[in-house]
Amino acid sequence: MKRATPAKNIPKAAGSRGDIETYIAAVPEPAQTALRQLREIIRSAVPEESVEVISYGIPAFALPKPFFGYAAFKNHLSVLPFSGSFFDSFAEDLTHYSRTKSSLHIPFDRPLPAPLIRKLVLARVARSEEHTSELHHITISY
Repeated sequence: MKRATPAKNIPKAAGSRGDIETYIAAVPEPAQTALRQLREIIRSAVPEESVEVISYGIPAFALPKPFFGYAAFKNHLSVLPFSGSFFDSFAEDLTHYSRTKSSLHIPFDRPLPAPLIRKLVLARVARSEEHTSELHHITISY
């Protein structure tokens, strides 16, 4: 399997909104414009209380833990739901895209699939909320 090559000059670790702008500004065109569009598509689907962070060296949205990231690579953008099994539920929707277990690759020469991305974000938010709800119901006995 060929390993994806990150775009050059992108900061590896940071945490504020300014750091996200720095990350995006370091991405060359045409990827930079596509990355900004991708960010807005994701932002339109996340809950209002979500915050933007840098997680694993890439921009992401958190509630409070990071649940959905995005990144620029040499030949594609990636969306990363920070879950190794998440994409399994969407195999039919993703047949036109290359992907790994944990990232979906969107080539620069294709339009961003906004409805698909929003669907993935909303599903990831729902799974994150389910997981949080399950954790609140765990009783620990000593």
